[in-house]
Amino acid sequence: MSEIATIFLLIAGTSFALLASVAVVRMPDIYTRMHGATKSATLGVGCTLLAVAIRFADMETTTVTILIIGFLFLTAPVAAHMIGRAAHRKQVPKWSGTIIDESPYADSTVSAETEQVEK
Repeated sequence: MSEIATIFLLIAGTSFALLASVAVVRMPDIYTRMHGATKSATLGVGCTLLAVAIRFADMETTTVTILIIGFLFLTAPVAAHMIGRAAHRKQVPKWSGTIIDESPYADSTVSAETEQVEK
């Protein structure tokens, strides 16, 4: 039974990783690329690590993989948010189909003083 779960999780993990790579190639701007890549890659690595935990089924491996998954799920969204925020503040062009931008920095330029204060 554990072999079936391992195979299923490995297939799911590689499928999510494939979706992440397709998202990076196919999406029109940095914001949508980052969204697709972050979500899919996080789930892909998470499924793959769960497969490792099930396959080896000892306490040390399971503990380490669960800690890695937790760290990944905590840091990947924060990193993507910071990259997106930096791109937005540097006014990286958006896709022409972007309808709404709710950021407080949407129509303003960021001065050097503001950047220094926020550091």
